[in-house]
Amino acid sequence: MHALKNKKTKLTKEITVKCPNCQKTVIWNAQQLNKPFCSERCKLIDLGEWAAGEKIIPGKTMDTESTDDFDSFLN
Repeated sequence: MHALKNKKTKLTKEITVKCPNCQKTVIWNAQQLNKPFCSERCKLIDLGEWAAGEKIIPGKTMDTESTDDFDSFLN
């Protein structure tokens, strides 16, 4: 983290993260529209990996044919 002076001349810490795709340093602020990604390109690459099933969230697979499972999921 780097120190920056704000308008009141107090030191504040600049939050940085690594882009999940290319590991480039990304400043976490309102101007960075693609955060946590460094660019629209890296954001779309990540989205494509999820869409292609290359990335998953571990856990029990829900049976989409049975409404009983869905109802128990909501309660």
